Amino acid sequence: MPRRPWVCSVVLDLLAALPVYSQSQPVPAIPHLERRGDTTQLIVDGRPFLALAGELHNNSATSLEYMKPVWPRLAAMNLNTVLVPVSWALLEPSEGKFDYSLVDGLVRDARAQNLRLVLLWFGSWKNTWSSYAPDWVKRDFERFSRAPLQNGSGTERLSPFCEANRNADARAFAALMRRIKEVDSDAHTVIMIQVENEVGVVPDARDHSPAANAAYDRPVPTELMAYLQRHKDSLDPGLRAKWQGAGFKTSGNWEAVFGSGLETEDLFMAWHYARYIGTVAESGKAEYALPMYANAALIRPNYAPGQYNSGGPLPHSMDIWKAGGPQLDFVAPDIYFEFKNWCAKYDRSDNPLFIPEADGDIQGAANVFYAVGHHRAFGFSPFAIDGTGSSGEGGKELARSYEVLSQLAPLILENQPKGRVAGVLLDELTPTQRVRLGDYTLNVSGGGPRRIFPGEPISSELPRAQTPHGVFISTGPDEFYIAGSGLAITFSANTPGPPIVGLATVEEGRFVDGRWIRGRTLAGDDTGQGNSVSLRGGAGAGVLRVIVYRYR
Repeated sequence: MPRRPWVCSVVLDLLAALPVYSQSQPVPAIPHLERRGDTTQLIVDGRPFLALAGELHNNSATSLEYMKPVWPRLAAMNLNTVLVPVSWALLEPSEGKFDYSLVDGLVRDARAQNLRLVLLWFGSWKNTWSSYAPDWVKRDFERFSRAPLQNGSGTERLSPFCEANRNADARAFAALMRRIKEVDSDAHTVIMIQVENEVGVVPDARDHSPAANAAYDRPVPTELMAYLQRHKDSLDPGLRAKWQGAGFKTSGNWEAVFGSGLETEDLFMAWHYARYIGTVAESGKAEYALPMYANAALIRPNYAPGQYNSGGPLPHSMDIWKAGGPQLDFVAPDIYFEFKNWCAKYDRSDNPLFIPEADGDIQGAANVFYAVGHHRAFGFSPFAIDGTGSSGEGGKELARSYEVLSQLAPLILENQPKGRVAGVLLDELTPTQRVRLGDYTLNVSGGGPRRIFPGEPISSELPRAQTPHGVFISTGPDEFYIAGSGLAITFSANTPGPPIVGLATVEEGRFVDGRWIRGRTLAGDDTGQGNSVSLRGGAGAGVLRVIVYRYR
């Protein structure tokens, strides 16, 4: 039969229109967490991703019109990710009827600015309360029961002991995840989900509904007791001490196992919040299994349960959350004080560090270097980034920090699993630090003359005092890339050989499309006559490439 040229042409055109996938170009997997070496990284489109983020004010994203001028401002601050609340009330204004227009618009508009999204599900709870639940839930308080206080007073807080509350929330959350999959499973604009927000009970330490009272008197669930026994030697010290103080019992009600008192009521609530939120997360993951986490409002010094959000995912109850809500990939701290302390408590082998809320001021611009460098955090996000978090000197310094870290991100992410990345944040308790990295130790201190950058007026000063900070990356036997501010660094050897370490080459520069573009080469006064490297200037002032050598 003679060939019909027009048929061949049509077939070829159709084939050309289809997406082409091959073994060398696989379809990118859904964003997920992956353990590499001793580091857990967020993988987006097949590559490790460092979320240089900011969280919007709670209600900014309730209006697409309001957000129109905000998106470009966020992109101009060098963010690559925005944390955006999604209100249950706006998603499901009538029971079973969903309005996706807001979610669709947020995804579309973020994508237009080349920004990724972490969606914050404001469902049953936001900051312990239930103000983002739909009106049809709020009005039907018989069906959707609340958590009363011990004195019998009602609260606008849904009870985690009510199945109707949990099931309605789970259905809405599943609908949200189903929609995200429909509109974004190819582009991966949405990379992660926060389930609820800063849950807990105040001003009492626990829910006093009839269902809660009955549960408190029942035996501690066997699943939790089994977890505690399996992890007995690695439990959080505070939790282990409570269990040990009651005799390490393997059964009994909550007070029999953990003793009486507000702290036990806190642990009791942690289990039930974790079970509830785990179930909600599970319903969403059944539709689209993005990484999911719960965040915590932290404990102010000397606060007791009920003064803080009792039952939230705090360090002393993290193991209970792991046992009760295994559907969550991790729990995360909202850090506004004692930054180094809280980073250390949430950086665990079973809990990678992501900071969804923090100060975005000048200090925040320093803290991000420490979180990423020392604790291998895969994301940092100041709150109110569209307002106070992006204004004034603090916003400018944060933008500078993000600009430098975005240059270094490929190097950081490549070398984190190899143990070749470190960070420091000096303070009154730690005015100096010795950092072992590869074959060398970096001796880090503050002070010394400030380095002058090209085009900078000689008389310029920092806008205000900033904690000295830096990130260091070992990329070869004698090569380092370093960035930060307020530091002086000398090198010493920690392997056999010539004892003295000198500076062979010190270069200013920047990475452009992954390529190092050299600026000035430094020596003399700018390197302490070849003895030290100086990081001076505002946060994110620049990057240095340092090559060292050894001699006698």
